[in-house]
Amino acid sequence: MLRIAVPNKGSLSDPTIAMLREAGYRSRRDGGRELVIRDSENDIEFFYLRPRDVAVYVGAGTVDAGITGRDLLLDSGANAREHMALGFAQSTFRYAAPIGTAQTLHDIAGKRVATSYDRLVADHLASQGVSATVVHLDGAVESSVELGIADLVADVVETGSTLRAAGLEVFEAPLLSSEAVLITPQDREVPAGLDTLQRRIHGVMVARTFVLMDFDVPAQHLDAAVAVAPGFEAPTVSPLHDSTWFAVRVLIPREQTNSVMDRLYEIGARAILVTSIHACRI
Repeated sequence: MLRIAVPNKGSLSDPTIAMLREAGYRSRRDGGRELVIRDSENDIEFFYLRPRDVAVYVGAGTVDAGITGRDLLLDSGANAREHMALGFAQSTFRYAAPIGTAQTLHDIAGKRVATSYDRLVADHLASQGVSATVVHLDGAVESSVELGIADLVADVVETGSTLRAAGLEVFEAPLLSSEAVLITPQDREVPAGLDTLQRRIHGVMVARTFVLMDFDVPAQHLDAAVAVAPGFEAPTVSPLHDSTWFAVRVLIPREQTNSVMDRLYEIGARAILVTSIHACRI
């Protein structure tokens, strides 16, 4: 039975549960506190762990794979590797200092950097040849400068509003662009059965990213319509009872739905219908 570690709380937990549910697996009930979910039908077992611990368990080989953040994986130092990016919980990891006090990393040499990601920050500073003191905090690092225990911070940034409220501004390029990732042990073969999990997750990601579009188009405008909506590989084209028209079915990126519909209508397409995708295999 495949053993998978998943985050039990925090910003990673609910999206992970939702993705696994859409992929056809048993998962925690909303608000549930189960620590282990066994899905015998799919020959898989899910272990709900602290997000920071997922990489540790995967690296130790006590579970076959896990879902966590790229930032947490790199900060853990665990013997685990990124296997597949999952496209949610996206964020950037940035340095932030009091307004006007730093523009480059070399401006912080000899200063104190507060963070919850000690290893990640220390490794980055070392790679850039900057000597600074890393101050570990478990959370709310943006308050550390005002309270006098640090000169700047390094933290996950989504909108930056919390940092601005604390009188801080980001500087330098991001240390890291992070998102949820599927991870596996570093020095072991990919576990048996993981390919099925991966295909299912990929199917969910495609279903979330694309819609199915159907439309009718006059024969003389078919090539122009296909140029506007070429599809994932190629559209399905079928003749209608009226031989001067064709029916077309094609995958369209969800975010382009309305612009593609407008362009197709201008070409002469009619009966343009859009359907959400529940699941797929590409």
